[in-house]
Amino acid sequence: MAVHWYPGHMHKAQREMREAMPNIDLIIEVIDARIPYSSENPLIADVRGNKPYIKILNKSDLADPAITQQWLDYYNQQDNVTAVALTTQEPEQVKGILDLCRQALPEKEQSLSNIRAMIMGIPNVGKSTTINILAGRIIAKTGNEPAVTKAQQRINLKNGIVLHDTPGILWPKVENDNSSYRLATTGAIKDTAMEYEDVAFYAAEYLIQAYPDLLKQRYQLDEVPATEIELLEAIANKRGAKRAGGRADLHKVSEILLHEVRSAALGRISMETPAMIEEEMVEVEAKMALRAEKKQNQKKKKKRRR
Repeated sequence: MAVHWYPGHMHKAQREMREAMPNIDLIIEVIDARIPYSSENPLIADVRGNKPYIKILNKSDLADPAITQQWLDYYNQQDNVTAVALTTQEPEQVKGILDLCRQALPEKEQSLSNIRAMIMGIPNVGKSTTINILAGRIIAKTGNEPAVTKAQQRINLKNGIVLHDTPGILWPKVENDNSSYRLATTGAIKDTAMEYEDVAFYAAEYLIQAYPDLLKQRYQLDEVPATEIELLEAIANKRGAKRAGGRADLHKVSEILLHEVRSAALGRISMETPAMIEEEMVEVEAKMALRAEKKQNQKKKKKRRR
């Protein structure tokens, strides 16, 4: 699925982030526990160096706890990375991030210097709510609409930590098609930038394989249909999402399914595992290599014509 949504302020945010990084001590990234890889900011790998890196798997109350633990194990094996799962519904959990910052940079505490932490997160992962909890007051604007934060801001928490807030950044091109669908399924991408039915078909196919029991329970199904279209039609029958003539209203039933996935009304689900991502990245690298080879061949042909 091609995602055509990359607001202009995100270009500016990328540039400002690169410029600020030399003066930053530590990076905090808020990601969605349901899609940890797909909700990562790809820019961090380019600009981080070996700075301490705290990964917050937010919305863990919506995610499959067993899979969340797999991701915590995966990240905590990486060099100078600390991963924690929490939810902004539990403010005391969030406040524990401050202790993690101090533990990562004990020399700063001893020198009485402020820890300069850059906090990042793609749209709609809960970064602004996290900031407000850490600050103990309303600093960052929050909302269900992705890309609320438009500009960088510096927030002195007055406890030895200064946060550098950045706008939620999506990347111009998502190489992994599955990530595009997962971002859309969980609400990180504006609904106007996608086809509801297209995304719902992807979600339905995944849920049939990964969470059949949740589907049976939520939609009171005796058996889970074998295909995504049959599942959507079954849900439409249960919820009365019909057009004239008794046909399923695919747009309406797609809205129902995606809303119930996002709100966890369907149950706690995760859309990806570390093992899945490792397999997908092999495919992505092969695709990118093929594209690069094709581009190189085109250049050679153009050169020969000259």
